[in-house]
Amino acid sequence: MKRENREKGFFLKLFWSTFTLSAFTFGGGYVIIPLMRKKFVEQYHWIEEEEMLDLTAIAQSSPGAIAVNASILIGYRLAGIPGALLTILGTVLPPLIILSIISLFYQAFRDSQAVSAVMKGMQAGVAAVIADVVLTMGINVFREKKALPILIMFAVFIASYFFNVNIILIVVLCGLIGVIDALIGEKRRKERGV
Repeated sequence: MKRENREKGFFLKLFWSTFTLSAFTFGGGYVIIPLMRKKFVEQYHWIEEEEMLDLTAIAQSSPGAIAVNASILIGYRLAGIPGALLTILGTVLPPLIILSIISLFYQAFRDSQAVSAVMKGMQAGVAAVIADVVLTMGINVFREKKALPILIMFAVFIASYFFNVNIILIVVLCGLIGVIDALIGEKRRKERGV
């Protein structure tokens, strides 16, 4: 009986965490990812930092909304298919509810100076959260002290910012580099007998 209560409590906590994150986050996946990291890595200690980075990379490279992709991966990692279904529901419900309400009063919202001012203020907050993500993830890459991820990070920035290389090409190339690096690492481990 205690185990069932704990499981119910865990699933409720998992759903409520994604629901509240989604309800109070503006700016899309790049904003919700660091908040998920703070919630699931730092606060609950359900996921390790490195695993969260891996889940984030998969969520970003998969088709669809990053927030939904990340919630699916986190939910599945923590509780299998039921966890994935709960986190999808928790992530999708708030925007669905908010957009439904806004659509009822669209004309009033569209012409409101107050709503326009709030949206402009949110843009500054979104920029700050995205800057926090970049710094946090960048620092974690440097802490690992591995040359390849650091080189890739700078190469991607230069290719995207200075040469306007298509992001799809960058993602595909980084994926190929990652696969090659993993295969080489696996081959080395086998040679060492590890």
